[in-house]
Amino acid sequence: MVERRPRILTADDQADVLEALRLLLKREGYDIVAATSPREVLEAVEQGDFDVVLMDLNYATDTTSGAEGLDLLADLKRLDAALPVVVMTAWASIELAVEAVRRGARDFVEKPWENARLLSVLRTQVELGRAVRKGERLEAALSGGAVPEIVAESKAMHTVLEMIERVGPSEAGVLITGENGTGKTLVALALHAVSDRAERPLVTVDVGGLAASVFESELFGHVRGAFTDAKEDRAGRFELADGGTLFLDEIGNVPPSQQQKLLRVVETGRFERLGSSKTRHTDVRVLSATNTDLETAVSEGRFRQDLLYRLKTVEIRLPPLRERLDDIEPLASRFLERHARRYGRHVSGFEAAALDALRRHRWPGNVRELEHAVERAVLLARGERVNTADLGLEGERRPTDPAGLIGLTLEEAERLLVRAALERHGGNVSQAAEELGLSRSALYRRLDKHELD
Repeated sequence: MVERRPRILTADDQADVLEALRLLLKREGYDIVAATSPREVLEAVEQGDFDVVLMDLNYATDTTSGAEGLDLLADLKRLDAALPVVVMTAWASIELAVEAVRRGARDFVEKPWENARLLSVLRTQVELGRAVRKGERLEAALSGGAVPEIVAESKAMHTVLEMIERVGPSEAGVLITGENGTGKTLVALALHAVSDRAERPLVTVDVGGLAASVFESELFGHVRGAFTDAKEDRAGRFELADGGTLFLDEIGNVPPSQQQKLLRVVETGRFERLGSSKTRHTDVRVLSATNTDLETAVSEGRFRQDLLYRLKTVEIRLPPLRERLDDIEPLASRFLERHARRYGRHVSGFEAAALDALRRHRWPGNVRELEHAVERAVLLARGERVNTADLGLEGERRPTDPAGLIGLTLEEAERLLVRAALERHGGNVSQAAEELGLSRSALYRRLDKHELD
């Protein structure tokens, strides 16, 4: 899925500073909210979600001591302990910035700032913050030692849960296999949540979405000047995941030219940023997933056997939905409740014939396809219970409505079309925008509008 654009709260009592930040960060793809006082900062955080707060330490009431800023920092940590806060201060007040970091700020930037330094700090904190929050959300879902987000009424899924409970607390590399849409990412989240690294970052990399030309930079980072657009140093995913877990999705797509470098860091934890000779060390647990047969890829020379052995200390195979029929009804009921609440529809269940149709369908798209079918049914249902026509399975769509959009509002239809385009292109925004006849920025606005992150 495509993540929403990062949202930054900037705080300073000088209008020219806020405007300079707005112009700089807007060009970099950030959504900006500005505040001019500690009170406005706290109100904004109480009312909305932010990836980072970038705040000055001095305000109109007290322009030199930084006491207001330190008090504001303490209030922010009480409101949201996981929210990354970056403080700004004049060079002469560097000791004040160090004190702010000691009290919980993630980093500091000197005023007047260097654009490259500021953007590098914000990018790192956005990624770290999102990784921490993802882990927190999963921990909440897994409270009490259970895994409620993973439906496991079927015998096939009981085996998966047992593997998660037994392997999760270890440091073993786990390869999660299964068809598209079976829930491999959810299993990776669960493995992290029950591990000793659960308090540390969980960083996900969609290997299938990385071009070979940027693979090394994304995973290992780069230094300024390493290539044409490398305007500042940047940490890679292995550094961001230090102490935590790195999840490499679609691992079968690692370029052959990069497999030796990946093997080295998995084996030793050592790597170099692109363009640097300085060896760095990271401590990560590597989880990976694929829907391809890596043994065949090894025999055909497309994947290193020694890398496969390192990644697959344990394999967890996720069964397709057609092999876990007992899970279809509880999954469908969960999706129905979720989307009925989301769209404000009074739909409470399925007719018997609709449940039978769900069980008979082959589900080539697995759990993901099931959720989309139920979401559509919630939107189309005319009564309190979903019928077979609402599901639109196996040619049951109305012939006068080939796209399945009649009866939807324009906003509902737009959301379904945008989501379908993203799914068809594996989350690639550029390709989805081209198919929909939109610019990238126009599609990003629709992603924000429909909360498709």
